[in-house]
Amino acid sequence: MRKEEKAQILESITAQIQETPNFYITDISGLNAEQTAKLRRDCFEKNIKLIVVKNTLFHKAIEAMGSEEANQLLSTLEGPTAIMYTETPNVPAKLIKKYADDGKEKPALKGAYVQECAFVGAEKLSELCNIKSREELIGEIVGLLQSPARNVVSALQSAGGKLAGIVKTLSERE
Repeated sequence: MRKEEKAQILESITAQIQETPNFYITDISGLNAEQTAKLRRDCFEKNIKLIVVKNTLFHKAIEAMGSEEANQLLSTLEGPTAIMYTETPNVPAKLIKKYADDGKEKPALKGAYVQECAFVGAEKLSELCNIKSREELIGEIVGLLQSPARNVVSALQSAGGKLAGIVKTLSERE
């Protein structure tokens, strides 16, 4: 590969990291063509971009990020490497877990950079599955904010007759 080609690939990897800052480093070696096509189809359906990269080029892209946290992932760049880019932080983890639950060894998680935190090792998969997306967090906050208002409205509705009687009695006393 010529130096110009490497520079273009490095530039595209760096641009992809800036566009989609959540990424998973995986190993998909050993998958046959049918299994690889199925994995790519599953990734496409879940809005995950799956690409195979050269470790040295991805190493340079991570260093270019200038993040101490991301530099922890450099040790995972050994052997065949595929990168899963995603907007929703926990979707690739759930996909990898689904494959593992089906008895498949690949794709195997090497590491991940999610919400500006590095996760190194396959044992972090369950932790990554439990990360909530932005939409899930907003939904929980809205639910928490609505809960007290619902309780007040419910109490007023259930005590509607009693409350009206109390107000009427108090107004008659004056």
